[in-house]
Amino acid sequence: MLDLTAPPTSPADHAWEDPARWWSRLTAATSHLAAPVAVIDLDALRHNAMDLLVRAGGIPIRVASKSVRVRAVLDAVLRIPGYRGILSYSLAEALWLAETHDDIVLGYPTVDRASLERLVHDEDAASRITLMVDDVAHLDFIDSIAAPEKRAVIRVAIDADASWRSATLGHIGVRRSPLFTASDVARFARTIVERRGFRLVGLQMYEAQIAGQGDNGPDAPVIRAVQTRSRAELRRRRAEIADVLTDIAPLEFLNGGGTGSLEFTGSDESVTEASAGSGLLAGHLFDGYRSFRLAPASAFAFDVVRRPAADIATVLGGGWIASGPAVASRQPRAVWPEGLQTMPREAAGEVQTPLRGRAAAELRIGDRVWFRHAKSGEPAERIDAYRLISGTEVIDELPTYRGEGKAFL
Repeated sequence: MLDLTAPPTSPADHAWEDPARWWSRLTAATSHLAAPVAVIDLDALRHNAMDLLVRAGGIPIRVASKSVRVRAVLDAVLRIPGYRGILSYSLAEALWLAETHDDIVLGYPTVDRASLERLVHDEDAASRITLMVDDVAHLDFIDSIAAPEKRAVIRVAIDADASWRSATLGHIGVRRSPLFTASDVARFARTIVERRGFRLVGLQMYEAQIAGQGDNGPDAPVIRAVQTRSRAELRRRRAEIADVLTDIAPLEFLNGGGTGSLEFTGSDESVTEASAGSGLLAGHLFDGYRSFRLAPASAFAFDVVRRPAADIATVLGGGWIASGPAVASRQPRAVWPEGLQTMPREAAGEVQTPLRGRAAAELRIGDRVWFRHAKSGEPAERIDAYRLISGTEVIDELPTYRGEGKAFL
């Protein structure tokens, strides 16, 4: 069983700070395995899990399953004091996880009829799963599956928009809920509590423009200024929303944040819990933040299969693109050997990825190239299992959702 509560094998030895040592060790540990090979390093995962707790400042962290998609990792993290509950991304996934977990919040609205049919007629699952809503149409849809008198009471949480509406820059953040002001949320909350068959238990406000935007890149001064203004506005507005909601219903949680904004979320007195997941496995997008440094807990490798030119080495595979805008930052990044870049006109390919750089000329057919994913969850949709590395050895194989025969989205 994966145990993250035990002391690390080398507590003061952050080997990932020495790239040559770190990646060469992973190459040696997996040299007997066919590519593509994906790994999770035990000490790096443990380091990240503890770092998130420190940054959250004492409020519980709900684990975002979409950024992990490995049950062994979810289970191990939830055994660490300070982590509590799962933020799921699919109702079918939530029903599956509810077989072994009892506090699951679905982070997004659902219209999955088959899964809703299961939920509304399963009292135990309905007591373990909270649905996310932001529109009366969501309530109507659930009632269309089964009338209130013929089903379990459904736990729901309100998703309110945490973006910043700047007078000069416009909408800054992701487009999520239509509910923005305290009056918007209060009006909808009253509709829920007055409606038979539903129980309002929580609020979610995810500040993507803070949590999901690095502040240590070329545009750092602008991003920092925007985030400063956004934090101040959100702190005021979230407090107003929390005040009106607690007068309407006894809430169990007020959720905010993400890996990139845990310090802010933990300092916001309106919030009772944060969500985080990507920071556990640490995709390379998190290299662009000033306030924290995560260990590269997960990585994957492909083998060189051709040399189309003296300064180009091509690996088989590579196109494991992260969600979000189709820009270079969403590509997987070749990290070892150092100095490799994808070709501007080809990028990371579905089947092959040519790489150019100072190390390409030295690579031979059969050599291994290590990549880091931009985010954290999507690689699990490509592989059946991560190999768990401790020191110089593979000590376990951790099935992904895909490896357990599940594909939820």
